[in-house]
Amino acid sequence: MVQASDYTNPLIVQRADPYIYKHSDGYYYFTASVPAYNLIEIRRAKTLNGLANAAPRTIWRKHPDGSGAMSQLIWAPELHYIDGKWFIYFAASHTKEFDHNGMFQHRMYCIECDNPDPMRDEADWIEHGQIKTPLDTFALDATVFEVHDKLYYVWAQKDPAIKGNSNIYIAEMENPWTLKTKPVMLTKPEYDWETKIFWVNEGPAVLHRNGRFFLTYSASATDENYAMGMLTVDENADLLDASNWHKSKTPVFQSNMPIHQYGPGHNSFTVAEDNKTDILVYHCRNYTDIKGDPLYDPNRHTMVQPFTWNDDGTPNFGKPVPYNYQ
Repeated sequence: MVQASDYTNPLIVQRADPYIYKHSDGYYYFTASVPAYNLIEIRRAKTLNGLANAAPRTIWRKHPDGSGAMSQLIWAPELHYIDGKWFIYFAASHTKEFDHNGMFQHRMYCIECDNPDPMRDEADWIEHGQIKTPLDTFALDATVFEVHDKLYYVWAQKDPAIKGNSNIYIAEMENPWTLKTKPVMLTKPEYDWETKIFWVNEGPAVLHRNGRFFLTYSASATDENYAMGMLTVDENADLLDASNWHKSKTPVFQSNMPIHQYGPGHNSFTVAEDNKTDILVYHCRNYTDIKGDPLYDPNRHTMVQPFTWNDDGTPNFGKPVPYNYQ
């Protein structure tokens, strides 16, 4: 049985917003925000622990300063394999300045690679530009998933009519970079644990098990208040009907104060080497005294740990595990 102690934690230091995908070639592929927010890199290994020392390969770099879109603050890339091609979704801005509402000015973008080896050459990656939504506002943290031959896009975005930084939306896609349907809001910050310092719902991740889809997300400020929530929907329900999704009233994963693991979140999911055990991937800090803007504190580290399932078929993520490296 796979144990948390089987994995080195933190697995990869100074990598926030981690995304791990196990491909049919047997490799684990890893990407995440880099502290300088200036490029997108991928690393791969045959084991999860192997990712720690795998050499990262830069596959895309931000546009030159002052050149407009995709030139600043490259955030939270996710790597997906769709219909035989690789796609990366990421948030980028044209500036580091806030808008008149005090918000960052990111939008979502997509790049594509049709080479079976996504790490071979930067030149293999082409840009599809911005993923347009009806609201031209702050947007970030997109993910995609397929069901019943339909591709769905889930992301976080600001609605000026709703209090807070971002809500989470879903839409069906025409292709991997174009929406087909109007966005449907699935959740907004409303509970006390979602509105600590900042009103935030972001970082969605989708898990399909036991006849249901579980959509986790992260809430509140990115300090020790950061925590994960969850929505649940039947796999055969209309995913574009918000009333079919049920939101947990309490966090499903949050800071583990006694062992100094603070602000776990922006998670993704993968499976262990046995292809059976589910693995939670997330970032966490081991201190709360953050100097200045938390965005520029690089010490959010990638963590991995197995999780189990409750008798009712819902995931039991437990608590953040302690560091175990020497």
